[in-house]
Amino acid sequence: MKDSRIAIFRRTLDGLIESLEATVRIERWAESESIPDPLRESAGQLNVRLGAANRLVAARFAGSTADAARVSSIADAMRRLDAAYVSYCQAPDREAAVQSLDAELLAVRAAV
Repeated sequence: MKDSRIAIFRRTLDGLIESLEATVRIERWAESESIPDPLRESAGQLNVRLGAANRLVAARFAGSTADAARVSSIADAMRRLDAAYVSYCQAPDREAAVQSLDAELLAVRAAV
């Protein structure tokens, strides 16, 4: 039986990806157009979702070998996204930073 905690890790990762993708979309949004509220709300939840992801990554997981491997994969993805977001925030060139963050999002989606 699959450990129910894996679903929590997966939902947390999915929420983080959603908020980061919303952040990328807003960054690329044409200034002449109004940003839709759901997109703005998703991006606005980014810090909360990053915090939840970081708490899960820091916690210890004990379970079956298969479940532990799955959690490890998800935790690695969350770490990669956290690092990519930090780089995005610190980069002086916003265009390159957005491209880099978007590329990491695509890579994580493909890997997990």
